[in-house]
Amino acid sequence: MPSFHLLVLSSDPERRRAFTEPLRTAGLSVLATGDAEVASQSLGVPGFDAVTVDLRMPLLDAGALRAVIAPGAPVPPDSLDAAERRHIARTLQHTDGNRRQAALILGISRSTLLHKIRKYGLE
Repeated sequence: MPSFHLLVLSSDPERRRAFTEPLRTAGLSVLATGDAEVASQSLGVPGFDAVTVDLRMPLLDAGALRAVIAPGAPVPPDSLDAAERRHIARTLQHTDGNRRQAALILGISRSTLLHKIRKYGLE
């Protein structure tokens, strides 16, 4: 019987482990990663039967993910909140978490950035 190949993408290592262990025990072939770049490269290689994605990942571009999974399907644009959340997360990553520097790059006050970090759960 051919193996079922599953890609699991989640930034939470504990969640990945809890999700993948029973699947591996059941005989499924599972690639679990917390790196969206690794996942997107893996999706470009044929062989996965299913993909499970933690949509709360801060840097996840859901539109790009949909385009890779279903290349011919039209991809609706992200909401403004989703785009802002992703941009703030990328800026914080760029500044290694330095909120003052991130606020300067984004052109907003530090208190506004702190509010948005709480709003989007980026803490």
